[in-house]
Amino acid sequence: MLDIDLAAVLAPDPSLIETFLRGTFMYFFIFFLLRVVLRGRTGATTISDLLVLVLVADAAQNAMASDYTSMTNGAVLVATIIGWSFALDWVGYRVPFVQSFVHPDRKPLVVDGRLIRPTLARELITEDELMSQLRLQGVDDVQDVKSAFLEGNGEISAIKRSGGDDGGHRESAGAT
Repeated sequence: MLDIDLAAVLAPDPSLIETFLRGTFMYFFIFFLLRVVLRGRTGATTISDLLVLVLVADAAQNAMASDYTSMTNGAVLVATIIGWSFALDWVGYRVPFVQSFVHPDRKPLVVDGRLIRPTLARELITEDELMSQLRLQGVDDVQDVKSAFLEGNGEISAIKRSGGDDGGHRESAGAT
C-alpha cells in the first residue's frame, strides 16, 4: 500500500556539499539584491513585495536545489539558508563595517517640521507615503513632527513636538 523507497528519499542527490554551496551562493546573491534594490522600502509589505518574494523563492529554488529529490538535500538547503541568515546577523552585530550593510543606519526624513527631500528622493519615498506613515502614528501635519526617520528595518519612526516646543516655526495665537 505504501510503496516508499526510503533510501531514495534520504540519499543525497546532488551531494550535500553542492547543496550547501548552491544555497550559500543564492542566499548571498538574493540578500545583496534585496538590500541594494529594495533598501528604501517602508516597513509595510505590499502585494507587489509579496509577489517579488514568492517569485524570487521560486526562481531561486531551481538554482539552489539542482532538481534534488532527497529530503536530506532539502533539509541541508533550509539549514544553509537559516544558518547564513543567523551568521550574517551575528557578524553584523560584532563588526561595524558589516553592521552598516546588514543593519543600515536610520535616515532623517523630517527635521523640525521640515521635509528632507533629498533623503525622500534617494529612498524613493513620496510625500504621500511619508504622510500615510505619519498618520498611522497620530500625526496629521508634518509641522507637528520634531523628527522622523527611515529606520534600518524599513519602518518610519516619528517623534512629535511637545506642546510648547514649536521651534519658532509657528506663530502663537496671541502674537502680534
